[in-house]
Amino acid sequence: MKLDSGFGLDHAAWPAFVVDDSGIVRHANEAAVNTFGTVMEGEPSLSASIWSPETELTPEEFLAKSERSSTPMTSLMFRVKGGAAAQFSTYVCSLLRDGQKFFLFQLFRDSGQPASEPGPGFDSEATARQKFESGDADLRTGAFSFEANAAQKQKLDCALQLARTVALDFNNALTSILGHTSLVLSKMEPSNPWRNSLMEVEKAAQKAAEIAQDLAAFSRQEKDTRAQTPGNLNNILRRAVELFQMPGSANILWTLQLEKRLFTVNFDEAKMQQGFVKILENAVEAVGKEGRITVRTHNQSLDEPVKSPAVQLGAGHYVCVEFADSGCGIGQEVLPRIFEPFFTTKPNPPHRGLGLAWVYGIVTNHGGTVAVTSPPGQGTTVRIFLPAQKKIVRDQGTKIEDLRGNQTILIVDDEETLLTLGLTVLSAFGYKVLTANSGTRALEVFSQAPSQIDLLITDLVMPGMSGRELMDHIRRMSPTVPILSTSGYVRPSSDDDEDEYYLRKPYTSQDLLRKVKQVLSLAEAS
Repeated sequence: MKLDSGFGLDHAAWPAFVVDDSGIVRHANEAAVNTFGTVMEGEPSLSASIWSPETELTPEEFLAKSERSSTPMTSLMFRVKGGAAAQFSTYVCSLLRDGQKFFLFQLFRDSGQPASEPGPGFDSEATARQKFESGDADLRTGAFSFEANAAQKQKLDCALQLARTVALDFNNALTSILGHTSLVLSKMEPSNPWRNSLMEVEKAAQKAAEIAQDLAAFSRQEKDTRAQTPGNLNNILRRAVELFQMPGSANILWTLQLEKRLFTVNFDEAKMQQGFVKILENAVEAVGKEGRITVRTHNQSLDEPVKSPAVQLGAGHYVCVEFADSGCGIGQEVLPRIFEPFFTTKPNPPHRGLGLAWVYGIVTNHGGTVAVTSPPGQGTTVRIFLPAQKKIVRDQGTKIEDLRGNQTILIVDDEETLLTLGLTVLSAFGYKVLTANSGTRALEVFSQAPSQIDLLITDLVMPGMSGRELMDHIRRMSPTVPILSTSGYVRPSSDDDEDEYYLRKPYTSQDLLRKVKQVLSLAEAS
């Protein structure tokens, strides 16, 4: 039968297949097809044709009996390719999908019979059989865990919605705090007795802003490529490792094995470095005061897709970034949950339990995959696979610009605090500022003097008329006026060029001034 891409045992070395409650085979892996031949390929009677008459039970009778059995293991005769009967140690467990019962069969040949080669991430058949016989194997591993998948998706969906809401409200408040604080500090004399206190406020707000950005990044399910530029991941890996090579970690042996001619990856430098730092934080904590951490990069080119429980990759070019530590490892009961949002094993965690979930969100937004392996007592290895191009690029510097101006700017936001921030900051640097607290009001202001307004700054998420709707109206009225959109979560569009006209919340007064200057300069040059 046609192999189902959701069947996690596709590349296992032993035959495995799923049957419904009437004994019809619904899913089968490669080893099963190779063992039983074309008889597995889809006739309604195919189950009866692989069961040997020696079982003396119909498939329905056997399934009913196996469900009542106290042990999931039995020895069965199956009719293999060519018509001969062969003995298999057979392990059976029941599964549910949308209320319908299925049964997973995993078959192990008696000794002396030929075995298949395991696919990537799988034990050999002999090793797997030993685990089953000793009770160390989970019969559902890698197969159709329908209930678990549905529950996991529901939990993630709820967490995503919560994260979106919190991040949006947080970003609006923090933008006002950071903006006003940075403005006051820029005007305050160094000798002012309140300066240190205000700097502590700014530091605390910046830390809160990092949390809000983590939440926003985690909650953003769609792949966002506009902040991504081609570059070499080795550069940010070195900087990330340098942050941890402190005197207090002198007993940690750091090893960097970096590919000299690494493929080019499109990535958001700030987000990717923060993701690497979070992984390294976990590694440092795992090894304690003494241990070994190895960071590797290498190129990987695949002619065919790879599918296994550990990783699924399509054909193409990839950069693999690997973080390996010699710590205590991750318990097998915990490993399936490490990417859950807010999950932590620490009784009194000093950090929020969002780290690896956030890393997973960032990597998948870059089109990549994360794989974690942790054999008991042998440390943990985190591998990140990112799509790459077989070329090398050089990083480019950033031009520093004068932040003052004299143009007229219309700011639109339903948050009064952000209107006040924009008015205060931009006016202080020479701009003439108009404000509107809704899209409707902005149209009224703009229509009074469209030729006098040099830039529109609008929030994307507003009640009533949204920022996108406002932008459409303004472009019909005045196609040439530049528009800068802001938001703590959503992006203006899927057009890569729009990134230069977008400012993410929360932002400081300097962020606002630099972005305004950049957009106005682009408008003058066009």
